[in-house]
Amino acid sequence: MAQLLIELFCEEIPARMQARAEEDLARLMGEAFKAAGLGVESLQTFSGPRRIGLVAEGVPARTADVSEERKGPRVGSPDKAVEGFLRGAGLESLDQCRIDSTPKGDFYVAVIEKPGRDAGAVIAEALEAAIRNFPWPKSMKFGEGERAQRWVRPLHRIICLLDGAVVPVSVFGIEASNLTEGHRIHSKGERVFAVKDHADYAARLRDNGVVLTRAERSAIILEGAKRVCAQAGLELIEDEGLLAEVTGLAEWPVAVLGEIDPAFLDLPAEVIALTMKVHQKYFAVRDPKTGKIAPKFVKIANQDATDGGHAIAHGAARVVSARLSDARHFWDLDRKRGLDAMAGELSKVTFHEKLGTLADKVERVAALARELAPAVGADPELAYRAAKLAKADLVSQMVYEFPELQGVMGRYYALAAGEPAEIADAIRDHYKPQGPSDAVPTAPVSAAVALADKLDTLVGFWAIDEKPTGSKDPFALRRAALGVIRILEAGGYRLPLLQALSGMKSIEQLLKAVRSDQVAVNARLERAKDLLSFFADRLKVHLRDEGVRHDVIDAVFARNDDDLVRVTNKSRALQAFLETDDGSALLAAYKRVQNILSAEEKKGFNSVAYTSEILREIPDPDDNLSWSNEAMDAALLAAIAKTADTPQESVLVSEIQTASTDAAKALQAENFEGAMRALASLRAPVDAFFEAVTVNADDPMLRRNRLVLLSRICAAVRAVADFDRLEG
Repeated sequence: MAQLLIELFCEEIPARMQARAEEDLARLMGEAFKAAGLGVESLQTFSGPRRIGLVAEGVPARTADVSEERKGPRVGSPDKAVEGFLRGAGLESLDQCRIDSTPKGDFYVAVIEKPGRDAGAVIAEALEAAIRNFPWPKSMKFGEGERAQRWVRPLHRIICLLDGAVVPVSVFGIEASNLTEGHRIHSKGERVFAVKDHADYAARLRDNGVVLTRAERSAIILEGAKRVCAQAGLELIEDEGLLAEVTGLAEWPVAVLGEIDPAFLDLPAEVIALTMKVHQKYFAVRDPKTGKIAPKFVKIANQDATDGGHAIAHGAARVVSARLSDARHFWDLDRKRGLDAMAGELSKVTFHEKLGTLADKVERVAALARELAPAVGADPELAYRAAKLAKADLVSQMVYEFPELQGVMGRYYALAAGEPAEIADAIRDHYKPQGPSDAVPTAPVSAAVALADKLDTLVGFWAIDEKPTGSKDPFALRRAALGVIRILEAGGYRLPLLQALSGMKSIEQLLKAVRSDQVAVNARLERAKDLLSFFADRLKVHLRDEGVRHDVIDAVFARNDDDLVRVTNKSRALQAFLETDDGSALLAAYKRVQNILSAEEKKGFNSVAYTSEILREIPDPDDNLSWSNEAMDAALLAAIAKTADTPQESVLVSEIQTASTDAAKALQAENFEGAMRALASLRAPVDAFFEAVTVNADDPMLRRNRLVLLSRICAAVRAVADFDRLEG
């Protein structure tokens, strides 16, 4: 078994493309090897600013010989059929075939022997195809004729070594060799040098100023940045995205601590950090004593500095100062203009061609936030004012420069204008949560505006039939729905979603504006139910990590409950109950009862009709059948109890009455665990009933009453959740 080393050496590869390039190289080469029958024991990739490559271990010298049998036409078939068969099999005559006799007749069978191929030939073909068809997000054209390239940046060298020997490969006029190149500054002696294998390659690159793998460079950067901060009594503000980017910028990363003019600290901390990150790829630093941003930064240089990095830090500081001066200019202009003036410009910005401008959306969200405010304990007028200003900073100079600061800058501008803190925080937080790890707005005003913004978006796009399809979700509607779920759950807010999605005045106005043909109540309700199903799907995703099964959520949602907090709590309780012995036993008993009823329904049994029949037989001295459900159930079970001819049947009647009552009280108090325990008490009497009683009795009245009795068991269980939807 041999080792394969491949390196594609070129000019600077954009940092954002390197990790994906590793994945694509592994996929392209791995698929080609598999298709050719060349098995390898392991395959690892690496990438950096000027190279991507792989090392594969356990490469066989040849692919295996293959013997393939191909069944042909029946003996005596027309000549054209025989000729086509021979041509497809690569044979010259029928003498090279055997004849197999089958019950359907005699058939020609071609035995095709495919000898194994040399591994080098397979590798050369796979590498050439991979290079020529590499899926760079953006590529460029270079050269002319046979040296014409389409690659991310000009490709200069190719290493392709199998067991230490160069595999003959030529792509874009570049012949494979055993030569690579070290760091532009830190190479020792000749910058270009020969390598023998992967170990020699990695060692010589390191000696010549190149750390090969992304993982090692990332660890060096993080450790170095923390070290120079600690030496100054400061703390690094970690940023995974920035760390990934600078990992792709330096072959020999060295952390250098620089300094900015303290006068810039009057800018918002987010502005300072983002200015350094976006424009210069520098890490921000904080003072651990105050928790505030410090007038320092960490630059990752691509070289050792003979003077301890002072010159590098000084040059970097001058560039940062220029950038922060620009940021200060934007900051001053925006504060002078003010949020109200910015909000007036939103009518010039289109939100969606069918849903109007951002100003239109703001009006809807503000009205909806005012309506939602009582449900989350917020002041309606504060929620309205916050929503009116929430999108204003989108037309600010600062957010135009740094879109990541939307909402954040709005908060600063609101505070500068003297707005209450609740309004300022709501402006910042109404976009949240924007991902599974993002914080959820919990302050009442913030929650009201965040919910209104997301619900308006969802209802609006549902109204114009722009729903997510498959993996496509261009308007982030799945994220919006999950955000609503997380906000409601975090705050314990009891919001009937069906009403919010169809009945609130602001929602009605939205629907009238975009779909005047569907403003009827029933049309709005159907669309809201469809959107509620979408929320159910998102809730499944949200609870999946907790181990709550999708069928459990379906079973709870089937009760037409649109209170997501209650649905979530009930789903968790039902999941926990089903994992107990009582839970699995009750589910098994329910399935047994339901199977009997389903079979009888095919023969004409109708639970509603039979129940009405029994009730009509009950003497009613007041001639009043307008009973409550509880009274009707009690009367029904009492009538059935009179015909019971076994103790087990009488006990079951009594237990159903008790369990139903106890479960109903527990459900009313949202004590879902208590409701489950009450229903679990039916386990023993149901088992005893089936052991002692024949449901399909010869007496028609007994048979009817026992079937209705079983239907009451199902009804009691379904009051908690639709057990028909549960698996198992």
